[in-house]
Amino acid sequence: MGTSLEGTVALVAGATRGAGRGIAVQLGAAGATVYVSGRTSGSERSEMNRPETIEETASLVDEAGGHGIAVRVDHLVPDEVSALVNRIRSEQGRLNVLVNDIWGAEIEWNKSVWESSLDTGLRTLRLAVETHAVTSHFALPLLIGTPGGLVVEVTDGTDEYNAAHYRVSFFYDLAKASVNRMAFALAHELRPHDATAVSLTPGWLRSEMMLEAYGVTESNWQEATKRSPHFAISESPAFVGRAVAALAQDPNLSRWNGKSLSSGQLAKVYGFTDLDGSRPDAWRYVTEVQDAGKPADVTGYR
Repeated sequence: MGTSLEGTVALVAGATRGAGRGIAVQLGAAGATVYVSGRTSGSERSEMNRPETIEETASLVDEAGGHGIAVRVDHLVPDEVSALVNRIRSEQGRLNVLVNDIWGAEIEWNKSVWESSLDTGLRTLRLAVETHAVTSHFALPLLIGTPGGLVVEVTDGTDEYNAAHYRVSFFYDLAKASVNRMAFALAHELRPHDATAVSLTPGWLRSEMMLEAYGVTESNWQEATKRSPHFAISESPAFVGRAVAALAQDPNLSRWNGKSLSSGQLAKVYGFTDLDGSRPDAWRYVTEVQDAGKPADVTGYR
């Protein structure tokens, strides 16, 4: 997967749990210094009221071999984001990788726009879209100061899939499509500065919340397939984390500028695997098996 990321400075915005935590840890495993931000710290929780903290993520980065730095930030508050970037500038003098994985929204599933709570829906858009814009506004002037920078917009679903499918609710659909488009727009603005922007989606992610919903852990997650057979294609947060680490180490990174990518797609290119040694190709599976109404069978897909 190329050279080590020792000396690389990354900001994973929204690294408290899930994909953000997995990305931060895998960047650390490659030797990077990783600033991990989010709203839940050891002393304060976000509206999600989850137990995971940014300090835990930073410790996991350290354990993986990198250097984790936890900073509590509400990415809807410009002054807090500005202070974070100024701290990185002061302490490191550069920013090589920006990962926008901010989310933390409550979703009303399977409701039309008129059935949904307007306050909840608009809050979703603010947390899922506005936060990314605020963070990019402040972080990108620092990132473009060093050639070869990488911006990763983390979303759910490839651009191709989302363009052809309704994603469960009006506000969720709009949020995830918007993040894909942000990467496309950033690619045009960053190209003259020798920087690359991509959108990246994991497959069916075994996040802390998903495992909890199924009553399983990472060690026995296969038990959940009794309840939901297609869960057999799921992947750990480390898989998308390894995708970002691979991108950050690619000397030909600019070939991906403006592209919508998936963890399964990049695993084929870079050769990394999930924790169990497999390479789940979730979005091809979803299209060819799950959405096609076929029985669950991951043969040839992981």
